[in-house]
Amino acid sequence: MSTASTDTVSAPLFDRVAIIGIGLIGSSLARALAEYGIARQVVCADRSADACAKALELGIVAEASTDLAAALAGADLVVLATPVGSYAAVGEAIGPLLKPGTIVTDVGSVKQAALRDIGPHLPDGVPLIPGHPVAGTEHSGPEAGFATLFQGRWCILTPPPGADRQALERVTELWRRVGSTVEIMEASHHDRVLAITSHLPHLIAYTIVGTASDLEEDTKSEVIKFSAGGFRDFTRIAASDPVMWRDIFLNNREAVLEILQRFTEDLTALQRSIRWGEGEQLQDHFTKTRAVRRGIIDAKQA
Repeated sequence: MSTASTDTVSAPLFDRVAIIGIGLIGSSLARALAEYGIARQVVCADRSADACAKALELGIVAEASTDLAAALAGADLVVLATPVGSYAAVGEAIGPLLKPGTIVTDVGSVKQAALRDIGPHLPDGVPLIPGHPVAGTEHSGPEAGFATLFQGRWCILTPPPGADRQALERVTELWRRVGSTVEIMEASHHDRVLAITSHLPHLIAYTIVGTASDLEEDTKSEVIKFSAGGFRDFTRIAASDPVMWRDIFLNNREAVLEILQRFTEDLTALQRSIRWGEGEQLQDHFTKTRAVRRGIIDAKQA
C-alpha cells in the first residue's frame, strides 16, 4: 500500500498534536503540521528546557513544556520523536496520561523496538501506528528543522496485526499531506531493509572517520586538508546525532550484525581481488554498483 501527494487540504486532520522531542525530525514535523494546516494546534514536550524555549522562540509550536502531562492534555495525536532507547521509559510515562481515541505514533528508525517498548504501556482504546520518515540531515535541535524535509521522501508505517484501521488511515494521510510517499510494511522487514540502506552506511561512515581520527597528527591534518568528495560525504554522515545512532544499533543489533557479516565477506572478496590483481572482477563489481546509483537517481531519491 502506498500513496503520495503534496496537496494541501483545508480541513485539519487533528485538533491538537503533541510532539515529544523537538529535535530535527520533531521540529520539522511541527513546522509542516502548522504550515500545511494539518493540525489546529501543535505543542511539544522535551526534557530540555532550552529546547522548549527555542521552539517557542522560533514560533514552531503553540506550547512547549518539560511537563508531559501539560503537553498531552487534550492531544488526539502523540508523536514520539525521541531516541529509540528512550521508548520504554517514555511509553510508561505517557500511558496513564492518554485519553481514549488518542493515536500514538513515532518517527524512529527501528520499528520492532517501537512495538515492543511503546505498545505494552498504552491503554485500551489508544492505537499505536509506528512510523519512520526516511529523511533527515546531520544537524540536530529545534533550529535545524524545516517544513519541506519530508517532501518527496518515503515514510514507512509498521502497524501491528489488527491495528485500528481508521488510525492507520489518519496517520497515512498526515504523512501524505507533508509530501511523503507512504509504504505499509511489517516491522521486522522494515528493520532488515533499513539495516542495509541506512544503518550499515552510518556504521561504515563512523568507522572510516574514526580511523582517520586515529592517524598520526601530521597525516590527520592532511586528510582534513585534502578531503575529497567521498571522505567529505562520510564526515557528513558521521556527524549525525550520536545518541540516536547508539540506540539504533543497539535496538536493531540482529539485523545490523547479519548485514555487517555479509558486508565483511564482500569486503574480503574485494581485498583478495586487489591483492591478486583481478582487474576484471573489480570492474564487474563496480559496474554493478554503478547501476544501483542510476536506479536511485531514476527513483528521484538522490
